[in-house]
Amino acid sequence: MNITLKQAQAIIEKAMAKAKEINTKMNISVVDAGANQVAFVRMDGAWLGSADIALKKAKTARFFDMPTGEIGKISQPGESLFGIEHSNGGLISFPGGLPIKNKDGDIIGAIGVSGSTVENDHEVAGAGAAAI
Repeated sequence: MNITLKQAQAIIEKAMAKAKEINTKMNISVVDAGANQVAFVRMDGAWLGSADIALKKAKTARFFDMPTGEIGKISQPGESLFGIEHSNGGLISFPGGLPIKNKDGDIIGAIGVSGSTVENDHEVAGAGAAAI
């Protein structure tokens, strides 16, 4: 099972609408079940450096099938996954990446959002993920 381009575009549209609603500019990346980028948008004026972060958040969420903020909690010094952000070519371990599930609960991809506070990134990612 894999996310389709049509679904990825719907996710990006919902995420952009949320970003506009909270008055922020975002980079939004959607990956498929294999962590390959399917769709991406950099809103006008969004930070250029956040494009890479958005993709890495989406990949991190898919690689481990959990929100990136959860990876952050278990990758702190003294925790079981300390240092994991150095694996897989670089992971992002703060909020803004979420797995995307189909109606049957199967993970079909992930979204990664970057360009504001991690709270805003997570909120925008959640709006996008809810499009499916």
